Amino acid sequence: MNTSTLRVGVVGVGARSRLALNAEKGPVSAKIVAACEPSPLARTRVSQRLERDPDSLVLTENLGDFIAADLDIAFVTSPDDTHADITCQLLEAGVAVYLEKPLAITMEGATRVLRTAYETGTKLYVGHNMRHMNVVREMRDIIRSGRIGEVKTIWCRHFVGTGGDFYFKDWHATREHGTGLLLQKAAHDIDVMHWLANSHTNDVVAMGDLMVYNQVTDRADNSHLLMGDWFDNSNWPPLSQKGLNPVIDVEDVSMMLMRMESGVLASYEQCHFAPDYWRNYTVIGTEGRIENFGDGEGGHIKIWDKRVPTYFDLDGAEQVPILGDAGGHSDADQLTVNEFINFVVNDSPTDTSPLGAWYAVAAGILATESLRNGSTPRRVPQLESALIKYFNDNQVG
Repeated sequence: MNTSTLRVGVVGVGARSRLALNAEKGPVSAKIVAACEPSPLARTRVSQRLERDPDSLVLTENLGDFIAADLDIAFVTSPDDTHADITCQLLEAGVAVYLEKPLAITMEGATRVLRTAYETGTKLYVGHNMRHMNVVREMRDIIRSGRIGEVKTIWCRHFVGTGGDFYFKDWHATREHGTGLLLQKAAHDIDVMHWLANSHTNDVVAMGDLMVYNQVTDRADNSHLLMGDWFDNSNWPPLSQKGLNPVIDVEDVSMMLMRMESGVLASYEQCHFAPDYWRNYTVIGTEGRIENFGDGEGGHIKIWDKRVPTYFDLDGAEQVPILGDAGGHSDADQLTVNEFINFVVNDSPTDTSPLGAWYAVAAGILATESLRNGSTPRRVPQLESALIKYFNDNQVG
């Protein structure tokens, strides 16, 4: 590949499109030269989200015209239900793709993306940026050091204090466009738990319900707006929310249990009407446990690796500070984009994995099926061995 200046495109100039700006701050010279956005507000969004004159790039609502801009790489940050089709077309055209998670919203779509990447040989990167968050990497380093022994169980509690603003005022609130929040939102955390356990889910069962936001009668069509346009931290309590999506048919509280291939047992709980926003992971091994308190700058990870003489020990044997990610996952965004570009240009190995992304959405999709069908157990299907080998080998076939 000619690396003098990478030609970068962005599909979907919405809430996550600013991610692509990191390419221009990455390890090689890169320039955003094209954007594909069907909204009537496309020019305004390019100006605001991509921070440039819309006349300075190819701006189109047609993916074919976008591809014709002679792109090296593309960021797909469009709504989740478009991920599979758009990504497959780009891969077939030979354009390397950074796909914002989730991989897809159906099992068929997720598998089709992997198969297309395999058959075309075009590079695919899925942006599970939490693998580059300090809290996750520190916990993984502690686990890999052997300090808590062999991992046996992982629990994650996810308090989504922004839930009413971010996930119930637009397409995220609908099964049609997102399947459910155990896919759209939990895919991050399922991937993290898989990475910490060095395994993936085989069996899943779940329970959940729409308990609060269905009671809010104030509804609005916000399709001309983006998440940041309506977010307000003073929207409290949840039942006082205004302008929710006309259709809400996803759960606002969900719980899932997982058995991984390695035998590790895991649980994940998600609540979208909590007052605070953070993720709490507990990992218990045969010789200790770790738990994070806060998941960004100022938080810490506590380690218990000795039996305590009392019923509880709030401090643990050691506390490891969490550094970076003060404003969420912006630090991790830059790191994932750097990793993507190095992968495309230099064939460098990656910590994120399309295979891991598939396992995460598979668990989320099947958990959603379980909770909507009487909490009946579901088993994750087997992927083709050729696909597993290809992605485990860093997409070298």
